[in-house]
Amino acid sequence: MNQSILNVALIVRDYDDAIEFYCNKLNFTLIDDTYQPEQDKRWVVVSPPGQGGTNLLLARAATPEQEKFIGNQAGGRVFLFLQTDNFQRDYASMREAGVTFVREPKREEYGSVAVFKDLYGNLWDLFQPT
Repeated sequence: MNQSILNVALIVRDYDDAIEFYCNKLNFTLIDDTYQPEQDKRWVVVSPPGQGGTNLLLARAATPEQEKFIGNQAGGRVFLFLQTDNFQRDYASMREAGVTFVREPKREEYGSVAVFKDLYGNLWDLFQPT
């Protein structure tokens, strides 16, 4: 058996704002942006550069219940982990692009890590293993 997680759904308020953040501030690639008229929604998929694994499905909140979870999909914990091959390069690039870091970089025995917020407040680790 060979399985993998293809997409992780991230609830967003607005497709275009989310695309702008992930593609212009985090340097992700827009993989798909297809309108689905039968459901009046878009299928929007983005992926980190050089990525061959899991993508983010940017899913616009469709109900008031879903809207409650925008920016808090993990109850205030770090939700997603962005691994890099060059921590300093990506940290500097993200800061320059206006990404907000809530925990500054630190070096641990397992690697370099800093915590940042996405445009809605979800927490992410930027991480480079030792």
